[in-house]
Amino acid sequence: MSALLSTVPPLLWPVLAPALLALLIILARPAPNVREGLALAVGLANAALWLSWWLGAPPPPLLLHEFQPGLSLSLSLEPLGLLFGTVAAVLWPITTVYAAGYMRANSEERQNAFFAAFAASIAGAQLIALAGDLLTLFVGYEWLTLATWPLVTHKRNADALRGGRIYLGFLLATSLGLLLPAIVITVMVAGSADFVAGGLLRGSGLSATALTLLFAAYLFGIGKAALMPVHRWLPAAMVAPTPVSALLHAVAVVKAGVFVVLKITIYVFGPELLSRTNAAQLLLWVASASLVLASVQAWRADHLKQRLAYSTISQLAYVSLAACLLVPGALLGGALQILAHAFGKITLFFCAGAIYTAAHKQQVSQLDGLGWAMPFTFGAFAVASLSIIGLPPGAGAWVKWYLALGSIDAGQWAVLGVLAASTMLNIAYLLPIPLRGFFAVPRPASVTRAEAPWALLAPLLLTAALSVVWFFALGPVIDRLLLIEGVGR
Repeated sequence: MSALLSTVPPLLWPVLAPALLALLIILARPAPNVREGLALAVGLANAALWLSWWLGAPPPPLLLHEFQPGLSLSLSLEPLGLLFGTVAAVLWPITTVYAAGYMRANSEERQNAFFAAFAASIAGAQLIALAGDLLTLFVGYEWLTLATWPLVTHKRNADALRGGRIYLGFLLATSLGLLLPAIVITVMVAGSADFVAGGLLRGSGLSATALTLLFAAYLFGIGKAALMPVHRWLPAAMVAPTPVSALLHAVAVVKAGVFVVLKITIYVFGPELLSRTNAAQLLLWVASASLVLASVQAWRADHLKQRLAYSTISQLAYVSLAACLLVPGALLGGALQILAHAFGKITLFFCAGAIYTAAHKQQVSQLDGLGWAMPFTFGAFAVASLSIIGLPPGAGAWVKWYLALGSIDAGQWAVLGVLAASTMLNIAYLLPIPLRGFFAVPRPASVTRAEAPWALLAPLLLTAALSVVWFFALGPVIDRLLLIEGVGR
């Protein structure tokens, strides 16, 4: 067996292991403790593998199949993929513990199907992170869409089925109607689907208008990035159980979307080509509008998960904004947003699920005084909120710092104003939640501690703590990202 395992190329393991786990859960239907123990063990091993790649040389590229020269299925590891893959890998076992506690505490049905789809979704996200060319990227992108659809429709009620139709409809319409044609055009123009440092299209000779239209097709075709107006699938998917919301917002789906936006910007177009032709200027203002409008929607929403969903749409727009600014500082900030937002937003969704499990409350207006009964949960929510807002000691502070420097470097002073306005809106829709929990009047006369079970509480405390740890420990991540042409000067 060990000899057989040693023949598997290293780059294949992050995709193969969760895919085999999903198949095992479907076919063997193990007992709950065995199922969740296997999921945790595979998740921890996968995270250890990704972390080991930060310490040594990356494994060699892997050609899976070549259809013709320039068109193949291949895997490779570069700094941006290393960041996204590691984030997904590290958060997978943490979310597994949380999901096990949540599903049991709320007596959710079809738990085997849930954990199988969850593992299959992770496999899709890992394939996207390791994609060495546009064709492999598209396969992983569609795999992730189809694997997460059963999670969105998990409850099988009318709301879940409706949310699932919107989810699948938006993501398939954008990917098949815009992303796939954009990839086909790119291959026809460049003669290859391979990712190239400095940009595959750098010597294509396309006009500024053609580049603008092609870049727009990519940005709107990557529906998982939820750039307005192709964002409706994200609030609609909030009918799913909270662990699914955490998966969508932090571990896999939306992070895959913004990762692909950066990947396309850096390795298909190249910052220098887009900047020289001014092809990203229009999309810069689309991203700015999406950032502000989604924040306003979050501020108006009373349903906690809906508020967090619109917050995610706004936070994703920071990455699209960074991609359109096209200067090294902004691109670095966009890449760091993948990490900072993942740990901050997963904490907020973990807290929302803990509040629902312990107190059965889902509206922000219902949270007055609840912080005294759930101090750890509301404290973690406050810490993660600071990171999402962009205030120290949250990791998100560095994102805002680099985006602000990038806006100045690009001479986009209006964008600097957009960043300031969005930060104020972040404060307006996030901080009132812990403030209502702890300082709403009247304070309860007697308080009974009513935290969620430890399997929900421990993960949210861990991810909140890591949101702070990353504020002080981002140096190695930044050093690795600066190796990317266009991100490092």
